[in-house]
Formats: sequence, structure tokens, C-alpha cells
Amino acid sequence: MRFLKQRQVLFLFVFLGGSLAGSESRRYSVDEETERGFLIANIVNDLGLGEGELAVRGAQVVSKGNKQRFQLNHQTGDLLLHEKLDREELCGPTDPCILHFQILLQKPLQFITIELEVIDVNDHSPVFFENEVQLKLLENTPPGTTIPLGNAEDLDVGRNGSNTVQNYTISPNSHFHVVTHNRGDGRKYPELMLDKALDREEQAELTLTLTALDGGDPPRSGTTVVRIEVVDINDNAPEFLQSLYEVQVPENSPPNSLVVAVSAQDLDAGTNGNVRYTLFQGNQVTQPFVIDEITGEIRLSKALDFETIRYYNVEIAGTDGGGLSGKCTVAIEVVDVNDNAPELTMSTLTSSTPENSPETVVAVFSVSDPDSGDNGRMVCSIQNDLPFLLKATFKNFYTLVTERPLDRESQSQYNITITVTDLGTPRLKTQHNITVTVSDVNDNAPAFSQTTYTLRVRENNSPALHIGSVSATDSDAGANAQVTYSLLPLKRTLDFEEIRSYRMEIEASDGGGLSGKCTIAIEVMDVNDNTPELTIIVPSESLGFCCRRCF
Repeated sequence: MRFLKQRQVLFLFVFLGGSLAGSESRRYSVDEETERGFLIANIVNDLGLGEGELAVRGAQVVSKGNKQRFQLNHQTGDLLLHEKLDREELCGPTDPCILHFQILLQKPLQFITIELEVIDVNDHSPVFFENEVQLKLLENTPPGTTIPLGNAEDLDVGRNGSNTVQNYTISPNSHFHVVTHNRGDGRKYPELMLDKALDREEQAELTLTLTALDGGDPPRSGTTVVRIEVVDINDNAPEFLQSLYEVQVPENSPPNSLVVAVSAQDLDAGTNGNVRYTLFQGNQVTQPFVIDEITGEIRLSKALDFETIRYYNVEIAGTDGGGLSGKCTVAIEVVDVNDNAPELTMSTLTSSTPENSPETVVAVFSVSDPDSGDNGRMVCSIQNDLPFLLKATFKNFYTLVTERPLDRESQSQYNITITVTDLGTPRLKTQHNITVTVSDVNDNAPAFSQTTYTLRVRENNSPALHIGSVSATDSDAGANAQVTYSLLPLKRTLDFEEIRSYRMEIEASDGGGLSGKCTIAIEVMDVNDNTPELTIIVPSESLGFCCRRCF
């Protein structure tokens, strides 16, 4: 509000015939804001004038300016208020507030000086210059610290300043109270005193109401809002929501796959509360992970391999802008997928197996699959139409054995496919091909194509004459199948007249000592090699046969 300067008393010096007219003074008072028409005084009675004298003498009110605040009734002599008076507009902070004006009596000339004191009433409330006060205090500000606050102004004054601001209060809280101090000019101002240490993490801002009370009856008040921002200091380290994160990641996850997102909170503010994440990896080769320093997302930097490393423990640090940090552990389990086919390792392989043998071990082998669970469980098989069996022995070792004695002469070679299949999804398999040769044993004697051969030859042939052939076969192999023949030698000429047929055996022997035989029947065919002879037969009773004599 604009304050007007104190009005000055108007003095009129009127010179009539070189002499100064007489004058008197009177002092009255009136409360400000009194309604128009209020009787200030009766001038006639105060001056001892006669009735109607004011009119006869040409009385009038004279004041500075053109504004007429007063009215004089010439008939009754009453001096009345012509308008409400506002002390604060007329005098501002000046106390007392005195208005000076004159009543001029023209016949004869006389001045009556009037001093009117405008008495203050409590018609204004204290007003703060700002509707809101912003304060910032460090959270480590020690109790007992005082913070000056702006004072409120009250246009009222009252008696001895009784209507001005007398006291300040603040809304109830656990941290502050207000102390009211006096200035040298008598005005009062507030100070905020800290009673209890602040904690930004507990309460980052306090909103209080500062109230100024004047001394009126009843008192009037004005308020302003005091907002106190508690300024952070780095007194809190980041804390992770979990001290241990446990996650599972399939080994076939592609690079850049999200593993897990960690999160840490820092109760501080600003840079003190901004958390950046770092990954502590003892070995960058064995820990294929990267972390986003802002979001805390952990991702794969390269492919995993369950068969190489199944577990990782990764340490994560969250560090705030003030250098304080917290840590957590991420336990990562690599989940197996069926990405490895079974493997077969042949330990012993017999390429040749003798026929006619009882159960014989043909091969010894082991199987393995680095996958886990059903992905690593295996079954082995061979074709169904083979005289062989697979037998599980020790752990993942198997033997391939003959199911029954083999017969080389029926089948001399077997092609065997060993199939190893895992139980994963999808199922993977490995096949291994082996060839088993059945080796010969001498279990077959040479056999002639006929049991008896009949040969015919003319008599009188010379020795070593080719008269025919016999043949024996042996189903064995090698030396066991090499046949040699033998018979009694025939060292004389055949003489039909002496012996007309011969029977003999031929033996066929193989390289293993087995043999077979056949009978050769040789019939001697007659030729005309004899002239007729006369034969006289003389009986011989003593010898029992005939003696032949030829002539």
C-alpha cells in the first residue's frame, strides 16, 4: 500500500490594514473508519459563540487540497465528518496521525486551527511480502542452527504499536520452532530454529505455515508458506533389492539375451542417489556377461556351453555419485539343451572270429554324451537279424558277442551297425559300422562227388596210362580246403584173362588232416591177344584143383 506523507498544517496569513488577525487552536480525535456524519465537536460551544453567529461571520472550513473531509453546520455549529478517514492512507506509519485544518471566520477575521488526531483501529492483518518462502538446508545441519525469515508488515499502529505484529508462530512439527526478535525500530521479525537433526531420506521436504499475529483485540493474523528442502549429503550407500539373484539360462541362448536385471536403491538424492552398475569378472573368458551401467540389465556377450561351464557366480557393484557402493551376487545356472550327439569309443575290436566257437567277444566299446538328464541318457542297438548280442557291462561299457556259434560256410562276413541314441528332445544318435569276418576252422572233410567210380580199360595197357579221374571238394577255406589224393599203385599190366576187374579206394585229404574216400571199380576189357589153346584137364584128387596144360 502506498503511504501518504503527513499533511502539513496550512497557515493563512492575511494582512488587513497591516495587522495580523487573531487565532485560536483546538484539538480533537476520531477513530479511523468512523462513518460519515460523525460529530467531531460543536464549534459554537467550544468557542463560546452565539447561535447563528457562524453564518453571520461567514465561517468556512479551510484545508489543504480540494478534498473536503469535514462539514460545518452554520446553524448548529456541529463539525462533522464528511467521509470516512483511513489512517493508513493519511499518515502511513506515522504515529500519532494528526490532520491540520482551519475554520475561518471572516467578519471579523479570525482563524481557528483544528488538530484532528485519527486514532488507529486494527483493520489490517499482517502481510508477508512473499506468499511462499523457499529454504534449503543440508541434512547434516546441526540442531540449534537459526535461519532468519522475512517479517510481516502491518499497516496498523495502535497505541504504542499495539496493533502491529507482536508475535510469530509456526505450524507444529518435530524439527523447528520460531523465535520472535525485536528490531531497533521496534518491529519484530522471526527466526527459524532447528531443534532436531534432519534426514532427507526420512523426509525430503517440510512444508510449514508461518503465522504473524498482531496485538489487536481480537488479534489479526497473516500467513506464509515455508517450504524447506532438505539437501542431501551422501550418507547412504546403494542397497540391492536382493543380495542374491538366482537365474537359469538355456545354453543355446543367443548373444545379447537378457539374463537378469538387478536393481539397487540409494536413498540419497541427485548425483548421490544415481547408481551405476559394474560387473566384477575374475576372468572375462569364463564369464561371458556384460551389464548396462544405467539399467542394471545383465546380458550375454557370447554363447554359453553347458558342457564346458555349468555355473557362474557374478559379483555386481552399484556405486553412487559420491563413491559409496553396495554389492550383490548373481548365481547363473546354465541349463542343458540336447546339443550333443552320443559318442562311441571302440576299445577292442576283433576283426576275425573263428567259426563254431561258443560265445565270443567281438568288440568292447564305451558310449558317452556330455549332455545331462535325459539328454545324456543313451540306448545302444544293432540290427535284429544278426547272430550277435550287445551286453552292458560296466557303467557305459558294452560288449558285442556272438549269440551262437557261427558257420563260415553259411556266411563268412557280417556288417554290423552299432546305433547309440540319447533320450533327449529331439533325439540325437551316432552310428558306428564294423565288419566281422568269420575265420575258417577245419570242420569239413573232403567229399567226393561219387562214392564209387567205375572205370573201363582195355587189357595189356602199359603202366601210367590215364584211365579216368575222380574229384573231391572241401567247403573249408585256405589250407583246410586244399585236397590231396592217394591210392594203392597199380604196377602191372592188366590181363583180362587173369583178372577181369579191380576194386580199390582213393583217399582225399585236406590240409587240416581230414580225409574222405571213394571206391574205384576198374573193369578190364578183353582184347584178342590170345590164340586158341587146347586144354586137357587132368583131375587131381590130391590137390583139389585142375592142372591146365596148354598145347
